[in-house]
Amino acid sequence: MLLFVGGPLDGRVEIREARHGEPLPTVTHVHLHGGPKVVHRYDLEPLTEGLGVYNLRPPARKPARDESVAD
Repeated sequence: MLLFVGGPLDGRVEIREARHGEPLPTVTHVHLHGGPKVVHRYDLEPLTEGLGVYNLRPPARKPARDESVAD
């Protein structure tokens, strides 16, 4: 059983059968709508055999452009 914590999948529970193999270390969720696409990534934290939590990965910080330097 896998539990999602945070973001749009918060609270979702997924039951994986053994035949599907091990869960992926990272799951990407892409939301498409009228505006720009929104991407969320969840990283797996295994707890015990057959039980894990996918935690929402914090957003990547883009480096701020230094406005003090002339082009």
